[in-house]
Amino acid sequence: SDAVNASGRILQIGSQQRSMEQFRYACELVRNGRIGQLKEIEVRLPGDPSGGNPEEMPVPKGFNYDMWLGQTPYVPYTVDRVHPQQGYGRPGWLRCEQFGAGMITGWGAHHFDIAHWAMDKEYSGPVEISGRATFASGGLWNVHGDDFETEMLYDNGVIVRGTTNTKEKPNGVLFTGTEGWIFVSRGAYSASANDPATAGSSKALQASDPKILTSVIGEDEVHLYKSTDHHGNWLESVRTRKQNITPAEVAHRSCSACLLQHIAMKLNRKLYWDPILERFKNDDEANSMIARPHRPPYNF
Repeated sequence: SDAVNASGRILQIGSQQRSMEQFRYACELVRNGRIGQLKEIEVRLPGDPSGGNPEEMPVPKGFNYDMWLGQTPYVPYTVDRVHPQQGYGRPGWLRCEQFGAGMITGWGAHHFDIAHWAMDKEYSGPVEISGRATFASGGLWNVHGDDFETEMLYDNGVIVRGTTNTKEKPNGVLFTGTEGWIFVSRGAYSASANDPATAGSSKALQASDPKILTSVIGEDEVHLYKSTDHHGNWLESVRTRKQNITPAEVAHRSCSACLLQHIAMKLNRKLYWDPILERFKNDDEANSMIARPHRPPYNF
């Protein structure tokens, strides 16, 4: 089973939206042609603020900061780079490019995963990517803000766009086809108290025609993997050794699509990707950004 790696461990990624009914149903509606031929997907994401205190601070007692940094370059400790000492506020490392890429991977890993699920590209990726963004300057946090636009073309002709969410464009995923549209989001749900506030409607599922949302998926139509409890699904996979709803390769493809957009943001030009070889075509500069050197002794 793809759920079990070479060491026999069960791997499941925290793409919990797949275990939320509205996301599965939206993807089934798209897969089964309820909005006609899928033409475009718009993924609406929040941004991250600039700021953060870069001044070096004493490392808290009992905290192995060197191990926390792992294979990334050494930088001085400051609480805004790591995590608040009390409470569970949004940690600063999410806003530092050394450790992540901002919301394009933060919320993006969830929403682009749903885009892949809906168009049956869970084990593939785009063939063309372009993007632009404004990156934070000054302070500690240096990921992209809420001024960004990306566009990816897939080999099925579908265009997937990434953009900031606003009151008019609430956080979520909009599928547009030749015969209508479907919008899906988490609604009023939040995974934790530190989830970023999202603008716009809290309705979890909307469509150009309300009748779309009462459509019954027939026995002979596409039915996607059903999970109603993400943690429970993982535990069931541990028990039965069956593939879970978000195995590692599926998650990798979702995350790599996000990172491809991040690279396009940084280079500010169109890139051409081979989703089979997982390399940029004839582009040494872009390929040099796929990976980075690892700091010893964590370079195993």
